[in-house]
Amino acid sequence: MGKIKIAIAGTGNCAASLIQGIEYYRSNSNGKKLEEHLGLMNYDVSGYLPEDIEVVAAFDIDKRKVGERFDVALNAKPNCILPLFTDIPKSKVRVEMGPVLDGVSEHMSSYPADRTFIVADKKAVNVEKILKDTGAEILLNYLPVGSQKATEFYAEACLKTGVSFINCMPVFIVSDPNWAKRFEAKRIPVIGDDIKAQVGATIVHRTLAKLFNDRGVKIDRTYQLNTGGNTDFLNMLNRTRLASKKISKTAAVQSQLPVPIEEENIHIGPSDYVPWQNDNKVCYLRMEGRGFAGFPVNLELRLSVEDSPNSAGCAIDAIRACRLARDRKIGGALISISAYTMKHPPKQIPDNEAKDLVRKFIQGTCPR
Repeated sequence: MGKIKIAIAGTGNCAASLIQGIEYYRSNSNGKKLEEHLGLMNYDVSGYLPEDIEVVAAFDIDKRKVGERFDVALNAKPNCILPLFTDIPKSKVRVEMGPVLDGVSEHMSSYPADRTFIVADKKAVNVEKILKDTGAEILLNYLPVGSQKATEFYAEACLKTGVSFINCMPVFIVSDPNWAKRFEAKRIPVIGDDIKAQVGATIVHRTLAKLFNDRGVKIDRTYQLNTGGNTDFLNMLNRTRLASKKISKTAAVQSQLPVPIEEENIHIGPSDYVPWQNDNKVCYLRMEGRGFAGFPVNLELRLSVEDSPNSAGCAIDAIRACRLARDRKIGGALISISAYTMKHPPKQIPDNEAKDLVRKFIQGTCPR
């Protein structure tokens, strides 16, 4: 089927987990569905396998990464993912200096260097030229939460170069009708916004909310509190950067209910930064409801996951679905894969239905 050439904006933990995973599946691939392929929602996407994904360009702003080989940058601080037993081969790609804009929160400078960003004293490259020269087909956006201007910059670069945009963070591009129309007019497929985990806090909360509703239990109150120790959680200590994140996560849960929970009775969002957790994310979830004859039904759950590889399982499907859309000359927001892999897609669809639509899209019986 050929290689899927991608560029990555942000070489942090999520990018490192994705690339480690691609190498893991490549090393275990014999053209068969081996047990090692468990952990993928879709191993074969209409002929595209995980190892068909090739990084041809990468952008960052950290001085420990800019100018380094891509594989070296993935192991540089402040990245803190659990290492796999699969080595990442030497890359021919050098990490380029991207525009800083609003990509770094002011409070980050107050923390130890190995925990935060150190902005390189370099001029940003011409991103559009890099995308064109490398033949990138898809740009994967892994910028920090709150990077509104920086995300819009990369989205514009994609529009000007014909590159697809997969928006893995909560700035509303693909779910914004105006942005979506611009990509559709250029016949560029896009996926977003704000990537889900395979089995993470939001997908579990969505599933349980739907279960309560399907079984006739009225949810009165619920919260989801999350802690972690990676740069994502450190960045989100600045609450002014969280507006779209809270909207995204809350809408993902509310969309499963026929009548939304009152705003004062639902709280979903990052709660605190615990440095020693590193890339481990812990979710504390509580749901209070009333069942038969009004009797109380209360649920408490603790979920512990490695945060970055948990989202990589969705990213690897989104990339291959996006390439399929490019092959089929489909432009604009891809509804099925966005609903399946993103918290704030253009259209919220129950997860079981979205899964079925993705399979139909892969088979070519669902247009987008």
